[in-house]
Amino acid sequence: MNNPGLFQARWNLGRLALCNLLPLALLCFWLWPTGQMLCVIFDEWLFGLLNAPLATHPAWLHTWAVASLRPFDAVVGVILLALLIRGDWVFKAIHVRQAFFGFLAILLLLLFVRMLFSKLAAQMGWQHHSPSMVIEGAVRMSDYFPGLEKTWELKDRSSQSFPGDHASVLIIWALFMGLFSRTLGQRLVVWGLAILFMLPRLVAGAHWGQDDYIGGVLLAVLALGWGYYTPFAAKVSGALLRVSEPLFRLLGHIPMVSRLSVVRTA
Repeated sequence: MNNPGLFQARWNLGRLALCNLLPLALLCFWLWPTGQMLCVIFDEWLFGLLNAPLATHPAWLHTWAVASLRPFDAVVGVILLALLIRGDWVFKAIHVRQAFFGFLAILLLLLFVRMLFSKLAAQMGWQHHSPSMVIEGAVRMSDYFPGLEKTWELKDRSSQSFPGDHASVLIIWALFMGLFSRTLGQRLVVWGLAILFMLPRLVAGAHWGQDDYIGGVLLAVLALGWGYYTPFAAKVSGALLRVSEPLFRLLGHIPMVSRLSVVRTA
């Protein structure tokens, strides 16, 4: 299966440099005392706006409690995957499988970047507690639903909340989809979903805003740059296409499954 054009097996040094300079600029701004002060002021305001209504609005509390459960992350993953492999939406049906493997390659690269950056953050003392652990009067959903915390891993606090790894996955998905989106409507849907699915951790107080708009963006842009603007995505997706061809040929004989764009051959 050969669908050229979606990924280019060459270096785009200009875009790659930009994808390294932007994270560096974000990190420098975050480490700059004035920049850090501005981040904290904004984050405390944002946390109060999102978290305080949990104590007085039951619908707000129950909605975000469900959205903060670990199983809900799986639901989010299914939604993002469904949009990625939906033929003739962002990607043409003929390119869906290639797009899937290309994104998978970049996502694996994100995990590697996340591991390295986490070690650096630990060595440099950049880690911090989540707002629910340090802001007086913070509403913890686990106090309202202790059973959910034990059974379904309701997440409303973290002793190492920087960077926002959950947000980095959402952001890199949105950046990846945005690269190939052809209409304003597609971009609005993509970024609207990414922001919406980042909110549960912010409402619950498991992350500061800066964990997402500094840490999450930093990781996502770095991974996208080294994945998309180098031969990495092209080489890895090409290899996975060749290796998986027998599997998809087999899946093509299964009713219903064979109708998926990611399964249909070119």
